Amino acid sequence: MDREEGKPAQSLPNLGATLANLGDDCAWCAVTEFLGQVPLLQCLPGSSIRRIAEAVQVKHYESGDYVAREGEPVDGLCIILDGQAEVSAPANTEEANRPDYVLNKYDYFGYGTNSSVHQVNVTALTKLTCFVLPSQYGHLLQTKTIWNAEETPENHSLLEQILHLEKLEVDIFRGFTLPGAPTFRQVFGGQLIGQALAAASKTVDCLKLVHSLHAIFLIAGDNNMPIIYQVNRERDGTSFATRKVEAKQKGLVIFTLIVSFQKEELGFEHQAAIMPAVPPPEQLLNMEEIRERRLTDPRFPMQYRNSAAKKKFVPWPIEMRFCQDSGSQHKPSLYYWFRARGKLSDDPALHRFAIYHCRFFMSYIVGYADEVILWYYRCVVAYASDLLYSGVSLNPHRERGLKTYSLSLDHSMWFHKPVKADDWLLYVIDSPSAHGGRGFVTGRMFNRQGELVVSLTQEALIRRAKTPGQTPRPKL
Repeated sequence: MDREEGKPAQSLPNLGATLANLGDDCAWCAVTEFLGQVPLLQCLPGSSIRRIAEAVQVKHYESGDYVAREGEPVDGLCIILDGQAEVSAPANTEEANRPDYVLNKYDYFGYGTNSSVHQVNVTALTKLTCFVLPSQYGHLLQTKTIWNAEETPENHSLLEQILHLEKLEVDIFRGFTLPGAPTFRQVFGGQLIGQALAAASKTVDCLKLVHSLHAIFLIAGDNNMPIIYQVNRERDGTSFATRKVEAKQKGLVIFTLIVSFQKEELGFEHQAAIMPAVPPPEQLLNMEEIRERRLTDPRFPMQYRNSAAKKKFVPWPIEMRFCQDSGSQHKPSLYYWFRARGKLSDDPALHRFAIYHCRFFMSYIVGYADEVILWYYRCVVAYASDLLYSGVSLNPHRERGLKTYSLSLDHSMWFHKPVKADDWLLYVIDSPSAHGGRGFVTGRMFNRQGELVVSLTQEALIRRAKTPGQTPRPKL
């Protein structure tokens, strides 16, 4: 059912007929969008899908025509555009008595076979239109990473390497905790959120953008083990899509994420939230500069400075500049500017993208722009959102010698407007309440123009640290 209208979701119009009536630019947009809804292709980098859209050929068949015959050479990947086809085994094989399999829109064949010839017959049940990617373009289906077709993760920033996932199967991915990534004794919550969102983003069509996510942390993750992300396609509608992601280690679900995606649309707008008056990031010190200043500040005890200097310091993949001095560390609030470090691939899903191509065709797509591509970095922002977040609820309770530990319980985000993670964002964190061993925090992110781009909430377990020998079990 369509969420906003309470009726069955509408499918694309008859694209085969539509393409014949469009100019080259419009047809290319239509093909790109269609391919972005094929599950096999959704995990590819956006650049690969665009190149596939330029290479595919359109083929038409009448009802009863053979689309593929057993023993004939495989022409390439064939994707059903309109109509239905039937897969049947040759009559002289042991599989001849098995039920025939019907192929529908977005289904495909001719990919992943180890043979150069077809092993089955494929027959058109109705008038049929297919996209065929010739075999010589098969390399477009094999990319270096889910973000980049040509380059390996080692050629990009640490942050992109953290968000890199290995595709194991359609809707199944594997992620890792890298040696230089923030860990905090267990898998960093922001890593789970960012990687799970990356997995979900690789299972939706390119015009639907994440607008909200809701995460539950179940068991502390093990930094030394890979994480398996299983994406469940809960719903695909005209305007919205919903995905549920489960992160697993040792066969146990350690984390779940519910993500909602929406196609961009115009609507009512207002903003009551006002960005606090804080110094611009250029006037503030980053973490590395603060550390260096403390190591050389004679007001700090020599023992402290020597101890701090011996500790290995690895810069975080997020650059942060704090707006408040140490005198405000007991307030239940924290303001800081942040942005991503290093180069990020120009892949739409990595940046939480809106490809607003438009010379949009028929009534299916609305609006127009000169093939503008706007890159939005929502996976990156989701990763950064958990840095120093729940700890703010401990600020009013900090005292000399007090040792604490905290674990995120749940985390929610709402993306209001386009956000660029390579530009400075102001993170405004407040903790209105702590009770019963749980700290509650709210967050708001503003861009430099004062626009509210993201709202957040989180609840975390906050406790006094156990004495030696009483280390808490990872399971909450």
